[in-house]
Parts: sequence; C-alpha cells; structure tokens
Amino acid sequence: MTHRQILIYLFLLTFGPLSANAFPPPSPAGGNYLVLDGVDDYAVLDFEIFDVLLPENTDEFTVEAWVYPTTPPDKRTTAMILSQQVQMRAVSYAYEGYEKLKKAINWQKGDLLLIVSGYVPFAGKTGMVPFFPITISLNEWHHIVYQAKGKQTTTIVNSLSKTLSQGTIIAHDLSTLWHPKDFTLGGFGKKIDGPNVANAFLGAFTGYIDEVRVSTVARYDANKKHFTPRGKFKNDGKTVALWHFDELGGIRKFSDASRNAYHLIGKNGAKTGIPLAVKAQGKLATTWGQLKR
Repeated sequence: MTHRQILIYLFLLTFGPLSANAFPPPSPAGGNYLVLDGVDDYAVLDFEIFDVLLPENTDEFTVEAWVYPTTPPDKRTTAMILSQQVQMRAVSYAYEGYEKLKKAINWQKGDLLLIVSGYVPFAGKTGMVPFFPITISLNEWHHIVYQAKGKQTTTIVNSLSKTLSQGTIIAHDLSTLWHPKDFTLGGFGKKIDGPNVANAFLGAFTGYIDEVRVSTVARYDANKKHFTPRGKFKNDGKTVALWHFDELGGIRKFSDASRNAYHLIGKNGAKTGIPLAVKAQGKLATTWGQLKR
C-alpha cells in the first residue's frame, strides 16, 4: 500500500463517519432503540383498544425515556417525542412564539427547547399544567423524566431537575383534547394544526428513543444531583409499561417488558435500529500502527 493510499484510507476512516451521522450512537442502556426519520413515522398504542396508561385519580407517577434528537424541527413545528396524558415535545431556536424565553433562559442557536408537561382535569375539561423550560443539545442522549407526587411535578433532564408546585392528578378523560388521544412516540403520523396558533403544527420527531417507562410511583429523588440511570430500566410492581426496543433491527412491533401487553406498533416505517459503536481500535493512532505492521 502506497503512502497516498494510506492517507486516503485514513481520511475516509476518520472523517467519513463524522459526516451525516454515519455511525448511529450506542444506546446508554445497551441494545437497540427506536429510529424515527422525522417525516411521518411513529409508534402507537391505539386509544380505542388500550385507553390511557395511567388510571383515574393517579396522583403519583413517572414517565421517562432516553431521547437522542438529530434534526431540529422547522420554525412552525413542534416535534412530538411522546404524547398522551404526558407530553414531551421540542422546538428549535427558530420557532416563532418563544422569543421572550430566549432572553430568560440559556437557549443557544442549535439547541432545542424541551417542553414536558402533563394533562390534568380543569373546569370540567382537560388542561395542560405549566412547564419548566429546559434546553437540550442535538446529537446527544438525554434522560428525560416527568414525575409527580403530592402537590409537585418535577422535570428531570440528565442531572438537572426543576420542580413546580401544582396539581398532579393526571387526566383520565381525554375527550376534550383536540389532537389524537393515542399513546404515541414520535408524533401522530401527520402534522396536526393546533387551535388558536397561527401557522403552527404538532409534527414528527427526528432521532432515536430508547427505554421508555411509565410507572405509578415517583422514582427519582429530585434533591440528588447524580440520578441518571445506568443500564436498562427495571420492571417492578409499579411499572405500567416498559419498552426496551431490543427487537432485531427492522422490527416494527415493540414488546412491553412490563407484561401488561402494551405492545407498540411502528407506523410509516418506524422501526428498531442496530447501533454501531465505534471501538477503540478504530481510532486514528491505533489504525496507523496497524497499517505500518
């Protein structure tokens, strides 16, 4: 092999994977994960069959997931990560409508604004409680938690936690919602035009989702600083639903590990992906040494 060939080989090996996310990121929990292309794919539990996950009068719960966003939504779209009684969604820095927040929080260009909140009964209808704005970066895994206990709700992102004092009885009757009532990951399969919001839509999420768990207990001590879980989420008596997404790559039915048979169905191409971790021997110095032998 000539020196020129070696240089070309090294360039392709080291710089090629840096473009277009050539290597999918390994999951922090290990194994596979849900891959969403941000066009119209999503995973769903049909509301007509499964109803809501958290039963009536639930005032203590946790909804959590590992989330890896890869592409920001456009300036008129809210990317739906998870939706039903709790919503996880994100908007880009260019989103029209949150100009005041850009001055109030550390929201930099390239970041996403994460909006996590829950629906509660309100004046005979279903209303969304206030949220605490938190920014997250693209192309990184984030452990996102929304939990409630007593008179408090807590949003946790990695090692950051924010608590608000407010009603926490989660909504059971979703009949007054203006968007689909299904439990979904990644959107609703199409853009949904919101009421009283000019030129704004609820749309698809682009990236990866792993280890989604719904529980009837507040699992995390918000006063701690290092509570990011390691490995796969555990199934126990307080687990309502748990998806590891460890099916073989390309599978579009995702088993519920809680044994409650809440098996998600991938729609419009939503499927598991096979992560390709970059091992130490693929680094430049190591590869150069191998070529010289």
